[in-house]
Parts: sequence; structure tokens; C-alpha cells
Amino acid sequence: MTTPNETATHAATQAAAARITADILLEIEAVLFRPDEPFTFTSGRNSPVYVDCRKIISFPRARAKLMDLAVERIAAAVGYESIDAVAGGETAGIPFAAWIAERLALPMVYVRKQPKGFGRNARIEGSFPEGARVLLVEDLATDGGSKLGFVEALRTAGAQVAHSFVVFHYGIFPEGIARLEAEGISLHALCTWYDALAAAEGAGYLSGDGLAAVKAFLDDPDGWQAGQAQD
Repeated sequence: MTTPNETATHAATQAAAARITADILLEIEAVLFRPDEPFTFTSGRNSPVYVDCRKIISFPRARAKLMDLAVERIAAAVGYESIDAVAGGETAGIPFAAWIAERLALPMVYVRKQPKGFGRNARIEGSFPEGARVLLVEDLATDGGSKLGFVEALRTAGAQVAHSFVVFHYGIFPEGIARLEAEGISLHALCTWYDALAAAEGAGYLSGDGLAAVKAFLDDPDGWQAGQAQD
């Protein structure tokens, strides 16, 4: 049974990791704030914030620190001997899964979004034994939709999947977490947009109207989007 002191220590450790992660992502310009000229996503949604975790692969010292934090987070949330293999989701999750698998001394596979359409027509590259406990790794999570497709493929192949890890979780779409939980998946992340915003505010990246606009988006992304359409 976890004691109150252990719970407090765990929360403090997680908060420290979130701040370090946010600071690193700001430093390498993987998270961006543009309230005056919002980004437009392929879905058509506008956003005053943007994250590109793929940039991490180009910064060896930054990625080493983030993967160290990732392993610590996974160990605390999942356990030291509760994973048999690590799976990366195509494509952005593959390098992170490889680095985490190496640190955990575990086999690694990767999952395609769709079967490749020739040869073995495989959707999963690599192998694991029937019933293996597999951790799904991706770079980030928005509403959790892509996770469900990868989990389905892994379970169809005989894996047990109860946990997914990402470097960055938007943290503003609670329905996504509910969908994952309904499928028996716990999502673990190093930081969210709220952590990134706190770091950006502390470093002077945002203030005044820009800060207020980003906070408004994070607190109510659909309402913010509706307001943009009216403008």
C-alpha cells in the first residue's frame, strides 16, 4: 500500500520531470506558441500551439535525458518486471521505442498503421511470444485515436497491452483518455501543454494577451476554435 509520503514524493518527481521535459522541448524549439498567427492542422483545426517531437531525434544530449526520464516514468507507473517487449507506432514512435527498449534491455517491434500490402503483408515487424506484455510507445498523444489502432493490431497478434507511453500528451482532450481507459489502456507521459505553458511563461516566452489566448485554447479548445471561425 502506498503511503501519503510516497505519493507526495512520486508527485514531486513527476512534476520535476515534466518541467525538465518542457524546458528541453522549448530549448530545441519542439514546442511553439503562435497566438497571433495560429497554426492550421490537416484536420482544419486552428491552434495557437504546435508540438513536433520528431525534432528530439536531432539533439543527442536532449534525447538521452528525455529517454532517461522516460524509463524512470515507466518504471514508476508500470514496474520493473511488468513489460516483455516495447512496440513503436509508425512512424514517429519507432525511434523512441528503440531507445526505451535498449535502456530496458527488452525486445522491440514496430506496428504499421496498415499492412504493408506485399510479401508477408505484415502489420507488425519483429516478433514476441504469445501473451507477451507489450508497452506501446509513440512520440505524442492528442485524443488517443491512433493508440487504439496500434493496440488492436498488437492484441490481434497475441500481445497483452495495458500501457502506452508518450513523451508529450496534449492533456486537453479528456474524452481521449476515457476512450483509452475503456479499452484497458493507461497512458503515461512526461509532460503536457500545461507544463509547456508554465515553462514558457517562466522563461518569458509568453505574457499578456498572448498568454491569455493560449490559456483560453487549452481550457476550451473547441470553444476557442468556434471563436476563431466567428472572427
